[in-house]
Amino acid sequence: MAVRTGQQFIAGLKDEREVWYHGQRVDDVTTFPEFRAAVRAIADIYDLQHDPAHRAVMVVEDSALGEPIGRAFEIPRSAEQLRLKREAYITCARANCGMVGRSPDFLNVMLAALAAKRDFFAESGEDRARAVVGYYEHVAKNDLFLTHALLDAQLDKGKLRHQQSDPGICLRVIEERDDGVVLHGLKRIATAAPYADEILVWPFPPTFQAGEEDYANVFAVPMNTPGLKTICRPSYAHAGPPRDYPLSSRYDEMDATVVFDHVFVPWERVFVYRDIPILNRMYRDSRMRELTAHQTNCRLEVKLGFVYALVQRLAEAQGLDTRPEIMEMLGEAAVRVEVIRSTTRSAELQATVDPANGVLYPDLPALQAGRALGPLYYPDLVNMVRRMGGGALVQVPVSMDEFDSPIGPAIEQALRGANMSGVDKTQLLKLAWDVCGSEFGARHELYEKNYAGERSALMAGIQREYARKQDCLDYLDRFLEGLSA
Repeated sequence: MAVRTGQQFIAGLKDEREVWYHGQRVDDVTTFPEFRAAVRAIADIYDLQHDPAHRAVMVVEDSALGEPIGRAFEIPRSAEQLRLKREAYITCARANCGMVGRSPDFLNVMLAALAAKRDFFAESGEDRARAVVGYYEHVAKNDLFLTHALLDAQLDKGKLRHQQSDPGICLRVIEERDDGVVLHGLKRIATAAPYADEILVWPFPPTFQAGEEDYANVFAVPMNTPGLKTICRPSYAHAGPPRDYPLSSRYDEMDATVVFDHVFVPWERVFVYRDIPILNRMYRDSRMRELTAHQTNCRLEVKLGFVYALVQRLAEAQGLDTRPEIMEMLGEAAVRVEVIRSTTRSAELQATVDPANGVLYPDLPALQAGRALGPLYYPDLVNMVRRMGGGALVQVPVSMDEFDSPIGPAIEQALRGANMSGVDKTQLLKLAWDVCGSEFGARHELYEKNYAGERSALMAGIQREYARKQDCLDYLDRFLEGLSA
């Protein structure tokens, strides 16, 4: 199959998957009110591949797989390929203001990273390496949309998985067969699971200890696999028109718990099996971080730029954009956008070839800076939206249609801005509320704070692995030695 259209993606979701919302099984995720807008947002990204204005960036026509594939699937071996991947990531993010964190390109590039490091998986057996590469080729050639599930149930964090009062709740192998394995248990926070084609499962964080072998598995299955159940959180999507709910009516990504009820997984879809040393090294040694952070930092760049522009327009709407204290705040916002933007360009300029596989990897320390600062920067900008919106955020009309009602002239008079109509100012305020005051906005702030992991662990890892640490220490030591010479 060639690169898919949005309609082909939607058609592929009509597959009898088991999705539950508010205690009811969903018959068709493509038309279900709480999912259909999110499905459409993903379909729009697929359609970019067929837009003449974007195809050259979004699609690799002469790929190493012998057929056209999405740009995110490409394993980069040149600076130009890295640049084109960045442009594709930014194009995807601009289709949704950076508000779709689980866009297809995220898991696509993760799979490319795993396949590029087949020799790492071969340490656990040649069958596992073949499975990884075979699955990557299957997903790339069929242009599938994946989600992933990493986290176990939140139980007693002071105990290992097999020591819990209910050790069966964490996903584990319960049977090994000649043709595969059977798994049982659950994983949580599988974003986009209701409308993904398949799910990649790997346990995180990589801190497994002896005795947890049954839980140390990485695999992938289609979302309509028998025994796989998806249980959704409440929707934050508003059914109203985009004029009233500019973001939440279109881009609410559903988060879900996935339950594996005696799910069979064939060996060709098992990538790590009961191998604690490999699993604990996978996040680092597969080098997925370099390639996935390249994508996530591009998305964050777009998202921060969008919110920065919103703060700017809110200031203009009130005639405050030239006040020194407001200009200072806007400058702070602009700097945050530019810092994240710089991480990807710096990482590309400092990219190095891995001699083991010939892949050109963007610089990890530069990208890690973006991963560390993003959870701080996005809430900063959201707070700027709150500051500039102020009390006006809670006095907008229920619907933009009210401007066309008999009371419309009074609303226009009450809500007009500095050199801006009441209609235009209200549209800004409705967008601002979606960013900073709605359930949708709260979920995004929580997401950006936490998706990279617990902050202390993230920063400790950066310090532990900082590639230029020794250079800094050597320079300091030479300086100190010079003082006593």
